[in-house]
Amino acid sequence: MGGDGGGEKLGAFLRWATEAGVSDESSPCSSPPPSSCLGQSLVLSHFPDAGGKDLLLLCSPRGLAAARDLEKGERVLRVPKAALLTSESVLADETLAAGVKRRPQLSAAQILIACLLAEVGKGRSSRWYLYLMQLPQSYDTLSSFTQFEIKSLQVEDAIWASEKIPAKVHSEWEETVSLMQEIGMKPRLRTFRSWLWASATISSRALHVPWDEAGCLCPVGDFFNYAAPGDESSSEDADEETSAEGAAWNSEASLHQRLADGGYEEDEAAYCFYARRRYNKGEQVLLCYGTYTNLELLEHYGFLLSLNPNDKAFIPLDPGMKTSSTWPRDAAYVQGDGRPSFALLSTLRLRATPHHLRRMVGHCAYSGLQLSVENEASVMKWLTNKCQAVLDELPTGPAEDSSTMGMVDRMQECSSWEDCVGLVQSSGGEIREFLLANGLEEDGVAGSPLPGKVKRSMRRFRLALQWRLHYKKALLQCISYCRDTIDTISSQRR
Repeated sequence: MGGDGGGEKLGAFLRWATEAGVSDESSPCSSPPPSSCLGQSLVLSHFPDAGGKDLLLLCSPRGLAAARDLEKGERVLRVPKAALLTSESVLADETLAAGVKRRPQLSAAQILIACLLAEVGKGRSSRWYLYLMQLPQSYDTLSSFTQFEIKSLQVEDAIWASEKIPAKVHSEWEETVSLMQEIGMKPRLRTFRSWLWASATISSRALHVPWDEAGCLCPVGDFFNYAAPGDESSSEDADEETSAEGAAWNSEASLHQRLADGGYEEDEAAYCFYARRRYNKGEQVLLCYGTYTNLELLEHYGFLLSLNPNDKAFIPLDPGMKTSSTWPRDAAYVQGDGRPSFALLSTLRLRATPHHLRRMVGHCAYSGLQLSVENEASVMKWLTNKCQAVLDELPTGPAEDSSTMGMVDRMQECSSWEDCVGLVQSSGGEIREFLLANGLEEDGVAGSPLPGKVKRSMRRFRLALQWRLHYKKALLQCISYCRDTIDTISSQRR
C-alpha cells in the first residue's frame, strides 16, 4: 500500500508516466516524443533544508526544481486525463460501479477512497500500480493523530475541531465497508487502518476536476510542494503587475488560476500546471493549494508553515460581543504576525462604545475607522488583557514548548531507544506522558531500535507542539502590538 518512492521504483514510475503522456515541455506534441516526462522544464530534486526545518515542517523534502529559468505563467507540466486516477476511470469496473450505484448515500470522497483501495487491491494489474507503489506509506494529517497528540494542541477550539476529524473518517469508513465487502476487496484493505491511509492520500493529494467534487489523483503533479498565496511577491513580479499581462493576472477571471496555479483544461484533455512566478534554474517550483491556516494545513496535508501569512489565532469573545456584531465568528481573530483582524477590531470598537451610541457610530466601526482616542485605548487594553489571560490559562508557556520541541528533535535523532534513555530521564513531564501514551517503559527496551509507530507519533507530537507555539507567539505579538498602539496614543495626547 505505497512505498517510499526511492531508486528503482521511482525510475519505473517516471518511465510509466512518460509512456502515459505526462510531459514538462512547454510546447505540446514535440516529435520525436520525449525520453522522459521531466528534464525540459522541471527536474525531481530533494530540498531537505527548504526554508529550514521550521518553515516547511514535514512538507516533503522531495519536490520539483526548475530545469531552466522559467517565466511567470509559463506552462511547466501537462498530465493527460488518461493518467489521472479518478472515480470515473476506476468505475469502468462494472462490479464496483454497480455497488456504488446501489449506495447513493455515499459521498464523492467516499467513492474515490473506495476506488483508490480497489486499485491497490489489483496489484500489478492496476493501470496505476507504479504510481500507487511510490505513494507515502503514512501521513501526519489530523485524522491520524492520537488522543494524546490532539490534547497536545492545548487550545480548546483546536482540540474540539481536531477531535471531530478522526470520528468523521471512522463514520465514513463504516458507511462504505459493505461496498468493499460486496466487491470482494481483500480483508486487509477493508480495515479502518487502510481506509485512514486512503482517506489521507485523497485529502493531501487530490486536485480539483470539474466533473467530480472529490477531485483526482495526479501522477507527477503531486510532486509539487506547497506555497501559501501571497508568499511569492518580488520586485520583478511587482513590475509585471503594472503591465497589461499583470493586469490580466489580477482580473477576476484569472483569480482562481492564480491561486491554484493550474487546473484541468478541456481543450487539452489534461491537467496543466503553470509557474506561479519567475523561477531561476535550480529553484524549487511550488504550487499553491489554496488559502489555509496552519490548523487546516495539518488537517488536510499533515504539515504547517512557520511563516504562514494566512494563519489565525482565535481568542474567546464574550457572548454579548458575538451577538452585537454582524461579522461571522471566524472573521474575528489575531493574525499570525499579531495584528488583530479587521473584523475583530471593529467588534471591539463597538464593544467599547456605550449602547446608545452604537447605532450612530456603527458605520464608522464597520469601515475600519477609529472611533476616538479613548475608544482605541480601551480596545487595546481589553485585547492585551484577553491575550494574556488566554496565555495564563494554558498549561505551558512558549519557553517550555520550545524546550520540549528540542527534546523531541533529539529523540528523533536517536538510532535506538537506549540512546534516548538519558534524554528521557532528564526530561519534563510531557515527554514522560508521551512515553506512557505510546505504551513504552524506560526499562526493558534498551538496545531496541525505535519502532516506526513511535517515530511517527514523535513527528505528530512535534507538529502539535509547533502549532501551539505559533499560537502563543501570535498572542504575544498581539500584546506587543497593542502596547505599541497605546504608547502612540499616549504620545498624541501630550
